[in-house]
Amino acid sequence: MTGWMFIATLFLAGVAFLLLSGSLRTWLRFRGTRVITCPENLRPAAVKVDAMHAAKWMAIAGETNLNLRACSRWPEMAGCAQDCLAQVEKSPEACLLASMVTRWYEGKACAYCRQPIGTIVWHERPPALRSPSGTTREWKEFRPEDLPQVFATHQAVCWPCHIRESFRREHPDLVVERPRPREIRPVLEVSTAVY
Repeated sequence: MTGWMFIATLFLAGVAFLLLSGSLRTWLRFRGTRVITCPENLRPAAVKVDAMHAAKWMAIAGETNLNLRACSRWPEMAGCAQDCLAQVEKSPEACLLASMVTRWYEGKACAYCRQPIGTIVWHERPPALRSPSGTTREWKEFRPEDLPQVFATHQAVCWPCHIRESFRREHPDLVVERPRPREIRPVLEVSTAVY
């Protein structure tokens, strides 16, 4: 390999890296389900951006070009102007479904045990919701576009309490309710002894 071929290979590798890193960042930024306000009826709608198209466009032209890949209002409204993309472009993280769910659970305590929900671990032990009627369901069981309304009427529930309440609801014949004995706490007296 000659010196010029080596320099040309390094140059091409550098250009490829710059193109791919920008498109990879774009793909990561715009993938996932988002909940936006539909400009037509001013109601929540769940959309997915065509992140692969945006990444390709970034690699070719160096700028973002967003298109919808899916919408909860399709196929009825499939030919819409896609004006909702302005919301996604303005703040892609704010309308991301995972961000919305994380923000809602932040600082909340379980409706049953009163323990803080804490950091959400998405792949394991996700928190749930308690309806006004008292039943619990995971937040993933709701349609994304319904979550803003659900969050307004439901309470946060931790994973252990959700499992316990689900078992109680599904197998009432196997549940035995026993009152917890009251703990007798000793009264500590102030000591003046020095150790």
